[in-house]
Order: sequence, then C-alpha cells, then structure tokens
Amino acid sequence: MTIQLKTEVRKQATESLQRYFDLNMEEKLGNLQANALLDFLLEEIGPSIYNQAVNDAQNHLQTRVQELDFDVHAEEFAYWGRQKKSR
Repeated sequence: MTIQLKTEVRKQATESLQRYFDLNMEEKLGNLQANALLDFLLEEIGPSIYNQAVNDAQNHLQTRVQELDFDVHAEEFAYWGRQKKSR
C-alpha cells in the first residue's frame, strides 16, 4: 500500500524537512531533494508507522468493545424489583 499525502500536507512535510536540515545539517536541502527524501521516507518507513497506527486503533476499539457491556448494560426483568422499593 502506497501512502499518499494531500497536496497541502506534502508541502508542509517538505518545508519541515528543509527547515530541519537548515537547523541541524551542514548542507541545505533543496525542494527537489526534500521531495525525494519524503518519497523515500513514505515508501520505506511509512508502512511501519501506518501499521502501528492501525494496531493502536484496533487495540483501542477492542478495549471499547469489551467495556460496551458495562457502559450500556440494561438490567433485565427489573420492573418488579423497582416496584417493591417504591412501596
């Protein structure tokens, strides 16, 4: 699966890479180089990050599903028990 970024997100990512290089590296990173680096990162490392995010989301949803019974449980045949208390 290829990870695609929206145009604005890609632009911001490229600018962020360029800024990082400006502050931390001896060489500047041009626009073409930043885009090539971003492509590499998305192809090589992106799937690992994506898979971890999917795993985290699955774990979160499984936890919520397990708690569902406690959150929305309705006591069955409770009418007569409530009637005794109100008398």
